[in-house]
Amino acid sequence: MCTLIVRTGEPLTLMGVRDELTDRPWEAPGEHWPDHPGVIGGRDLKGGGTWMAVSPTARRAAALLNGRGREAPETTRISRGDLALHAVSTGAVPDVDLTRYDPFHLVLADLAGVRLFSWDGDRLTDSALPEGTSMVVNTGLDPDAERVRAYLPRFASAADWGELITGAHSARPDALLIRHTLPDGRVFASLSVMRVTLAHDDAAYEFTDLTARIGSKA
Repeated sequence: MCTLIVRTGEPLTLMGVRDELTDRPWEAPGEHWPDHPGVIGGRDLKGGGTWMAVSPTARRAAALLNGRGREAPETTRISRGDLALHAVSTGAVPDVDLTRYDPFHLVLADLAGVRLFSWDGDRLTDSALPEGTSMVVNTGLDPDAERVRAYLPRFASAADWGELITGAHSARPDALLIRHTLPDGRVFASLSVMRVTLAHDDAAYEFTDLTARIGSKA
Protein backbone atom coordinates (compact mmCIF):
# COMPACT_ATOMS: atom_id res chain seq x y z
CA MET A 1 0.00 0.00 0.00
CA CYS A 2 1.24 3.46 -0.82
CA THR A 3 -1.06 5.97 0.89
CA LEU A 4 -2.82 5.96 4.26
CA ILE A 5 -5.02 8.75 5.55
CA VAL A 6 -5.86 8.87 9.27
CA ARG A 7 -8.32 11.08 11.13
CA THR A 8 -8.24 10.86 14.91
CA GLY A 9 -11.24 11.30 17.19
CA GLU A 10 -14.39 9.21 17.30
CA PRO A 11 -14.90 7.57 15.05
CA LEU A 12 -11.23 6.99 14.32
CA THR A 13 -11.01 6.72 10.54
CA LEU A 14 -8.35 5.20 8.33
CA MET A 15 -8.38 5.04 4.53
CA GLY A 16 -5.76 3.05 2.65
CA VAL A 17 -5.07 3.26 -1.09
CA ARG A 18 -3.29 0.14 -2.33
CA ASP A 19 -0.89 0.57 -5.26
CA GLU A 20 0.40 -2.67 -6.76
CA LEU A 21 1.13 -4.48 -10.02
CA THR A 22 -2.16 -5.36 -11.66
CA ASP A 23 -1.01 -8.93 -12.34
CA ARG A 24 -0.27 -9.70 -8.67
CA PRO A 25 -3.19 -11.85 -7.46
CA TRP A 26 -5.22 -10.85 -4.41
CA GLU A 27 -8.56 -11.31 -2.69
CA ALA A 28 -10.98 -8.72 -1.33
CA PRO A 29 -11.32 -8.34 2.46
CA GLY A 30 -12.54 -11.33 4.43
CA GLU A 31 -11.58 -13.58 7.33
CA HIS A 32 -8.84 -15.35 5.37
CA TRP A 33 -6.50 -16.44 8.19
CA PRO A 34 -7.48 -19.24 10.61
CA ASP A 35 -4.47 -18.34 12.78
CA HIS A 36 -5.92 -14.84 13.21
CA PRO A 37 -9.60 -15.42 13.99
CA GLY A 38 -11.87 -12.43 13.52
CA VAL A 39 -9.31 -10.41 11.54
CA ILE A 40 -10.68 -8.99 8.29
CA GLY A 41 -8.46 -7.78 5.49
CA GLY A 42 -7.55 -8.11 1.86
CA ARG A 43 -5.20 -11.00 1.14
CA ASP A 44 -2.14 -10.92 -1.07
CA LEU A 45 -2.18 -14.37 -2.69
CA LYS A 46 1.52 -14.27 -3.50
CA GLY A 47 2.82 -13.44 -0.01
CA GLY A 48 -0.19 -14.61 2.01
CA GLY A 49 -0.43 -11.51 4.19
CA THR A 50 -2.33 -8.24 4.03
CA TRP A 51 -1.82 -4.55 3.41
CA MET A 52 -4.62 -3.45 5.77
CA ALA A 53 -6.75 -5.29 8.29
CA VAL A 54 -9.21 -4.68 11.10
CA SER A 55 -10.16 -6.64 14.21
CA PRO A 56 -13.73 -5.51 14.95
CA THR A 57 -13.85 -7.18 18.36
CA ALA A 58 -10.61 -5.50 19.48
CA ARG A 59 -11.53 -2.17 17.83
CA ARG A 60 -8.08 -2.21 16.24
CA ALA A 61 -6.67 -1.74 12.74
CA ALA A 62 -3.27 -2.04 11.11
CA ALA A 63 -1.92 -0.89 7.76
CA LEU A 64 1.37 -1.60 6.05
CA LEU A 65 3.16 0.60 3.52
CA ASN A 66 6.38 -0.04 1.67
CA GLY A 67 9.23 2.12 2.95
CA ARG A 68 12.60 3.33 1.74
CA GLY A 69 16.05 2.17 2.81
CA ARG A 70 18.22 -0.93 2.88
CA GLU A 71 16.48 -3.97 1.37
CA ALA A 72 16.63 -7.37 3.05
CA PRO A 73 18.99 -10.00 1.60
CA GLU A 74 17.22 -11.91 -1.15
CA THR A 75 18.19 -15.24 0.41
CA THR A 76 16.38 -14.51 3.70
CA ARG A 77 13.68 -12.01 2.66
CA ILE A 78 10.09 -12.73 3.67
CA SER A 79 6.87 -10.91 2.86
CA ARG A 80 5.99 -7.88 4.96
CA GLY A 81 2.28 -8.68 4.84
CA ASP A 82 2.41 -10.87 7.95
CA LEU A 83 3.47 -7.86 10.05
CA ALA A 84 0.08 -6.18 9.78
CA LEU A 85 -1.68 -9.44 10.61
CA HIS A 86 0.29 -9.96 13.81
CA ALA A 87 -0.01 -6.31 14.80
CA VAL A 88 -3.78 -6.15 14.42
CA SER A 89 -4.17 -9.45 16.30
CA THR A 90 -1.91 -8.59 19.25
CA GLY A 91 -1.80 -4.81 19.38
CA ALA A 92 1.99 -4.75 19.08
CA VAL A 93 4.76 -4.99 16.54
CA PRO A 94 5.73 -8.68 16.32
CA ASP A 95 8.99 -9.66 18.00
CA VAL A 96 10.73 -10.94 14.88
CA ASP A 97 14.01 -10.50 13.04
CA LEU A 98 13.28 -7.32 11.09
CA THR A 99 16.41 -7.68 8.97
CA ARG A 100 14.47 -10.27 6.95
CA TYR A 101 11.97 -7.59 5.86
CA ASP A 102 12.34 -4.85 3.31
CA PRO A 103 11.74 -1.31 4.67
CA PHE A 104 8.19 -0.56 5.77
CA HIS A 105 5.85 1.74 7.66
CA LEU A 106 3.39 -0.03 9.95
CA VAL A 107 0.47 1.96 11.36
CA LEU A 108 -1.29 0.45 14.38
CA ALA A 109 -4.50 2.14 15.47
CA ASP A 110 -7.00 1.69 18.26
CA LEU A 111 -9.16 3.99 20.34
CA ALA A 112 -6.21 4.74 22.64
CA GLY A 113 -4.18 6.24 19.80
CA VAL A 114 -2.38 5.73 16.50
CA ARG A 115 1.30 4.80 16.25
CA LEU A 116 3.66 4.69 13.29
CA PHE A 117 6.49 2.15 13.26
CA SER A 118 9.07 2.71 10.53
CA TRP A 119 11.85 0.27 9.56
CA ASP A 120 14.54 1.47 7.14
CA GLY A 121 16.56 -1.75 7.08
CA ASP A 122 18.79 -0.63 9.95
CA ARG A 123 16.62 0.99 12.61
CA LEU A 124 13.02 0.79 13.87
CA THR A 125 11.42 4.05 14.98
CA ASP A 126 8.14 4.50 16.85
CA SER A 127 6.11 7.69 16.90
CA ALA A 128 2.56 8.80 17.65
CA LEU A 129 0.51 10.29 14.85
CA PRO A 130 -0.66 13.82 15.68
CA GLU A 131 -4.26 14.66 16.46
CA GLY A 132 -6.35 15.58 13.45
CA THR A 133 -5.82 14.36 9.88
CA SER A 134 -2.52 12.85 8.70
CA MET A 135 -1.22 11.18 5.55
CA VAL A 136 1.42 8.45 5.53
CA VAL A 137 3.19 7.69 2.24
CA ASN A 138 6.24 5.62 1.24
CA THR A 139 8.50 8.27 2.78
CA GLY A 140 6.52 8.20 6.04
CA LEU A 141 4.95 11.30 7.58
CA ASP A 142 6.40 13.51 4.88
CA PRO A 143 4.78 16.96 4.54
CA ASP A 144 6.94 17.69 1.49
CA ALA A 145 5.70 14.71 -0.54
CA GLU A 146 3.80 15.99 -3.57
CA ARG A 147 0.81 13.75 -2.90
CA VAL A 148 0.63 14.97 0.70
CA ARG A 149 0.85 18.62 -0.31
CA ALA A 150 -1.93 18.10 -2.85
CA TYR A 151 -4.32 15.99 -0.82
CA LEU A 152 -3.83 16.48 2.92
CA PRO A 153 -5.72 19.79 2.95
CA ARG A 154 -8.55 18.17 1.00
CA PHE A 155 -8.87 15.24 3.38
CA ALA A 156 -8.62 17.54 6.39
CA SER A 157 -11.54 19.64 5.18
CA ALA A 158 -13.70 17.00 3.48
CA ALA A 159 -16.75 15.65 5.26
CA ASP A 160 -16.99 12.73 2.82
CA TRP A 161 -13.66 11.16 1.89
CA GLY A 162 -15.39 9.05 -0.75
CA GLU A 163 -15.56 12.06 -3.03
CA LEU A 164 -11.76 12.17 -3.16
CA ILE A 165 -11.38 8.70 -4.70
CA THR A 166 -13.71 9.25 -7.64
CA GLY A 167 -11.14 10.87 -9.91
CA ALA A 168 -9.23 9.31 -12.77
CA HIS A 169 -5.98 7.41 -12.36
CA SER A 170 -2.93 9.41 -13.35
CA ALA A 171 0.85 9.23 -13.71
CA ARG A 172 1.26 12.65 -12.08
CA PRO A 173 3.55 12.60 -9.02
CA ASP A 174 0.88 14.32 -6.92
CA ALA A 175 -1.94 11.94 -7.92
CA LEU A 176 -3.82 10.02 -5.24
CA LEU A 177 -4.86 7.28 -7.67
CA ILE A 178 -1.94 6.30 -9.88
CA ARG A 179 -1.38 4.33 -13.08
CA HIS A 180 2.08 3.68 -14.55
CA THR A 181 2.99 1.44 -17.48
CA LEU A 182 6.39 -0.10 -16.77
CA PRO A 183 9.07 -0.70 -19.44
CA ASP A 184 8.18 -4.42 -19.55
CA GLY A 185 4.54 -3.58 -20.28
CA ARG A 186 3.14 -4.40 -16.87
CA VAL A 187 0.90 -1.88 -15.13
CA PHE A 188 1.42 -0.54 -11.60
CA ALA A 189 -1.69 1.19 -10.33
CA SER A 190 -4.04 1.97 -7.47
CA LEU A 191 -6.10 -1.21 -7.24
CA SER A 192 -8.37 -0.67 -4.26
CA VAL A 193 -9.34 1.51 -1.32
CA MET A 194 -10.25 0.28 2.17
CA ARG A 195 -11.77 2.56 4.79
CA VAL A 196 -11.99 1.49 8.44
CA THR A 197 -13.89 3.29 11.20
CA LEU A 198 -13.41 2.49 14.88
CA ALA A 199 -15.68 3.64 17.69
CA HIS A 200 -16.40 2.43 21.21
CA ASP A 201 -19.66 0.80 20.13
CA ASP A 202 -18.77 -0.31 16.61
CA ALA A 203 -16.07 -1.12 14.06
CA ALA A 204 -16.75 -1.21 10.35
CA TYR A 205 -15.04 -1.19 6.97
CA GLU A 206 -15.84 -0.26 3.38
CA PHE A 207 -13.96 -1.64 0.39
CA THR A 208 -13.79 -0.20 -3.12
CA ASP A 209 -12.31 -2.26 -5.97
CA LEU A 210 -10.79 0.11 -8.52
CA THR A 211 -9.56 -2.43 -11.04
CA ALA A 212 -12.41 -1.85 -13.50
CA ARG A 213 -11.23 1.74 -13.78
CA ILE A 214 -7.61 0.93 -14.63
CA GLY A 215 -7.74 -2.25 -16.73
CA SER A 216 -7.46 -5.80 -15.46
CA LYS A 217 -7.28 -7.68 -12.19
CA ALA A 218 -5.37 -10.96 -11.86
